[in-house]
Amino acid sequence: MPETPPAPLLLADALRRAVEVLARAGVPDADVDAELLAAHVVGGGRGSVQAAAIRGAEITEADAAAFDALVARRVTREPLQHLTGLAPFRHLELRVGPGVFVPRPETEMVAQLAIDALAAAASPAPIGVDLGTGSGAIALAMATEVPHARVFAAENSVEAFVWTKENFERLAPESARLAFIDLAHAFPELEGTVSVVVSNPPYVPDAAIPRDPEVRFFDPPVALYGGADGLDVVRVLSAVALRLAHPGGTLVLEHGEWQGAAIRDLLTADGWRAASTHPDLTMRDRATTAIRP
Repeated sequence: MPETPPAPLLLADALRRAVEVLARAGVPDADVDAELLAAHVVGGGRGSVQAAAIRGAEITEADAAAFDALVARRVTREPLQHLTGLAPFRHLELRVGPGVFVPRPETEMVAQLAIDALAAAASPAPIGVDLGTGSGAIALAMATEVPHARVFAAENSVEAFVWTKENFERLAPESARLAFIDLAHAFPELEGTVSVVVSNPPYVPDAAIPRDPEVRFFDPPVALYGGADGLDVVRVLSAVALRLAHPGGTLVLEHGEWQGAAIRDLLTADGWRAASTHPDLTMRDRATTAIRP
């Protein structure tokens, strides 16, 4: 008798097994991650994967093996963005991987504060500066969403700069400039001319342990930890921003949800005015702004 051909590999079955494995490992939104990993392997977006699974589409043995390998890595809590090589941020798709901080959805609100201030600046060609730009997320959002502005981004980590440079080469308009430079000495040629200085600095206290394994084990420590109280880099940024900003210029800082009061006090003591803390969409305080006198 002829051998019975093997049963086809169904995409829906592969997804179901992946969701079960990821959920047992404690991965949040296991179904979302499974669909995004499958989309990365077979091509298309998450919606096309969902539709294909409903239609009873098959998956090749090679794609199934590649998908299972990615799921196994995600079980270790390796960030989804490291596995796909991409991180969505506002309207952008950024290249990311080991050595660079993966941009988070809450930082999109921080970018919005900077974009709004930059767009409202009186100058016909306002200047925005992103200090410690990492993947380039905030700087590229400013440069592409406020096209009449000039945007300068500084990064001082060699490992992160590899990704920053790639994202700038792919996405930056001519009005954006990237520099590998120590943040404390960034852009002396811009002193007193900048409308918006923004940063998502390292702000986790040295003794704190980030809750999420993706952060604790995979984000670069230099992008996380900011000294005993988490504010060492914020102190540097306050002084640098005072040097760069023109009178009436805006400083925008991302921070931990419990740090708003301390940062307002720090900025006010340095001479900034109207220090205000802003909640994100989950109503957690995540950014503070201030005005250069």
